[in-house]
Amino acid sequence: MKRISLARVLLTVVFAGMLATPAIMRRYASQSGEPASVHTDCQSALARYGFCYEEVSKQAGIDFVHEAPVLDPQLNGIMPEVASMGASVSIVDFDRDGWPDIYVTNSQIGSMNHLYRNNHDGTFTDVAAQLGIADVNRPGTGVSMGAVWGDYDNDGYEDLFLIKWGKPELFHNDGGKGFTRVTETAGLPSWINANTAVWLDYDNDGKLDLFVGGYYPENVNLWQLANTRMMPESFEYAKNGGRKYLFHNVGNGRFEEVSAKAGITSRRWALACAAADLQGTGYPDLFVANDYGVSELYLNDHGHFHEAGAETGVGFAPKSGMNASFGDIFNQGRYSIYVSNISEEGVLIQGNNLWVPEDGSALHYRNMARDLGVELGGWSFGAQFGDLNNDGNLDLFLENGFISASRTKSYWYDFSKVAGGNSSIISDALHWPPFDGRSLSGYQQKKVWINDGAGKFEDVAQAVGVTDRYDGRAVALADLWNTGTLDAVVANQRGPLLIYKDVAAPGRDWIEFDLEGTKSNRSAIGAQVMLFWSGKEQVQSIAGGNGFASENDRRLHFGLGENPQIEKAVIRWSSGTVQTLDHLTPNRLYHVKEPA
Repeated sequence: MKRISLARVLLTVVFAGMLATPAIMRRYASQSGEPASVHTDCQSALARYGFCYEEVSKQAGIDFVHEAPVLDPQLNGIMPEVASMGASVSIVDFDRDGWPDIYVTNSQIGSMNHLYRNNHDGTFTDVAAQLGIADVNRPGTGVSMGAVWGDYDNDGYEDLFLIKWGKPELFHNDGGKGFTRVTETAGLPSWINANTAVWLDYDNDGKLDLFVGGYYPENVNLWQLANTRMMPESFEYAKNGGRKYLFHNVGNGRFEEVSAKAGITSRRWALACAAADLQGTGYPDLFVANDYGVSELYLNDHGHFHEAGAETGVGFAPKSGMNASFGDIFNQGRYSIYVSNISEEGVLIQGNNLWVPEDGSALHYRNMARDLGVELGGWSFGAQFGDLNNDGNLDLFLENGFISASRTKSYWYDFSKVAGGNSSIISDALHWPPFDGRSLSGYQQKKVWINDGAGKFEDVAQAVGVTDRYDGRAVALADLWNTGTLDAVVANQRGPLLIYKDVAAPGRDWIEFDLEGTKSNRSAIGAQVMLFWSGKEQVQSIAGGNGFASENDRRLHFGLGENPQIEKAVIRWSSGTVQTLDHLTPNRLYHVKEPA
């Protein structure tokens, strides 16, 4: 299919008029709002795909339902649209006991965030209130959109940066026994309407820095609007969003804002970001997925960024970027980049992007999403790469679904009328028709694509037990039970937190690495592990946030398949130190400290 712009497709819907609506209504009428009633035969999935999922949130003691923001009454007609984000999940071992914990955000004024401590027995206990990081959505301060963890002062404990529509917050981890709010002393700005952030050491000085991507402009208070001209000026080339911030860690708990000096000045509407060394220079590059426009790839030249041009192939087509994840999907030692967008059959096919590096070039990418079978994911949000069945190939878990309301009425026709208008129409919320209880790409089936290792992905979500149809936003992968499998934790907008426990078939091995920096930052963010086994190789790096409003287990997990012969693991720390590990044994977690 040819690349088609959002405005052109939606204008086609406008010209088609109500002829398009009955088909949309029929699709919604056939969908269910609750998890599908398809019976999953776990034994069959184990035999065919090597794993299955069991949803165990209630058994684990977690009964959390996300509350969406309620904004200025002038936005009441389109509140489902403007208040459609905020469900987030991040994984952290906040007390360093060797078991992953779960932090989830709430997004209504007065609502509480939750930190679920892992009890080591399959259950979790919420300790956010007693540790001081629950009551963070107070009147006048905005609400939570996400969270990322990083040890900014290198004391061995992960600190919390809270992404907000409103006042960003930084909490220092006091030895796993509580958190101290240090927002003002850190030098953070008073207000950022942000949806994404990532910890990275962009200048490799051993101290973690912080990138934050704005969505709405920072002078907009969504609870007390000066006017309603706060929407994007275009559905394809909007540059009236929030600014992007790069906070340089200067030590002693303080940060200096250096985005312009470092070469980042964009005002596109950022929704997701991720950092990894794509050039092989040892410095982390930065990828930003933007709504209402093109993605941005910022290449790092020893601490200074410049936006890559069209010659890389990335970002040449404006779409609705909502995810940024890296994965070595072909086991060739190079990262591909997955960006989610919007696809609705019969209305709009933007298609998700899987940017794969061309042979012989680390900086030229080709979109292979269609060729590999991961292009069409509905109204897509968060996605993560991970070897879900331990066969040695990275798979892909995708969340989707925008606004699930009426099962018979759709907002797509009115949405298309707005998209086809000029900038004065689009940018003013008063010109947007009210939702009136209608859905917009709601009740969608999630995607779990497994990688066959030969260049194709197959969607097995329903077969392996991922049958919910909530409005998915963030997904994080973690070995929650320390069993050598990747469980999935899913945050749903206005929906429950789901925990999909990975049940793996016997006979497939794995290995995991837990890294600690010395000369590099203590969190080892930016460190890269290249594993060689059975004639294969795969690279992974430790990230300080990725996907959409999410952060995975800091430990790196490699599936190995059956009867693996591990040759070695080569670790390249962000300090430049290269360390080789020999004589490795499968089915073990290795704790590795950077050589002094």
